[in-house]
Amino acid sequence: MADELDELDELYEIKPEEFTALRTKLAAAAKQRGDTDTAKQISAARKPTAAAWVVNRVALRDQDIRTRLAGLGERLRDAHAAMDGDRIRGLSAEQRRLVEDVARAAFEQAELADPSAALRDDVTGTLQAAIADPDVASRLGRLTRAERWSGFGEFGDTAMVFTSARKTVPAREKPAPEKPAREKPAHKPPHDDKRDEKHDAARREREKARAALAAAERTKADADAALTELQSDLATARLRRDDARREDCRAQKMR
Repeated sequence: MADELDELDELYEIKPEEFTALRTKLAAAAKQRGDTDTAKQISAARKPTAAAWVVNRVALRDQDIRTRLAGLGERLRDAHAAMDGDRIRGLSAEQRRLVEDVARAAFEQAELADPSAALRDDVTGTLQAAIADPDVASRLGRLTRAERWSGFGEFGDTAMVFTSARKTVPAREKPAPEKPAREKPAHKPPHDDKRDEKHDAARREREKARAALAAAERTKADADAALTELQSDLATARLRRDDARREDCRAQKMR
């Protein structure tokens, strides 16, 4: 198994244009030594896209990156589950810095000094997806295509909290079965008192649910604002890059 992992590491680390030839070579070598299972797994390995390769390469060369991305994702999910707006804003800023740092290192590892805007977007989106989705984080180094991040607040622990709250309210509102009034008419007043108490309890639960919903909406608004800021920064960076390119072209024409 260790040899298999080493061979797959080697396969997913090389440039995409060399992938097919090395896959054939590694599969043949495994078959020759009698390791048919490994040969089948290597043969079934899919060639990664350019963005997937860029992320795979940096993840394979720096094992700490996977831990950092997954750890930040766990802290963000905890913050969303707790509906802690201040913590979400702080972690969102940390997320932006981490994605920028890893993307920069990834392009350096891939020896891509001037990647296209589309490739940058795919690499950035894949790193964001690795933070948001533990499954993507676990597959770093074996990705075959770019991944996409949909944003926190729409999945995972946060969704589970709201589902639990919605289920709890109806359960407590449901009154206990009532006996026919004509069986024991003398007990009608105390029975009404109990029903009033249950109605009051249900009303308090509804108020708590509304408060939780309002807090969740505020948290989502904070997260949306952080995402908008990230997108704005990306757009600004692109404009600056384009301006710099135009200035460079203008300077070259004046020479």
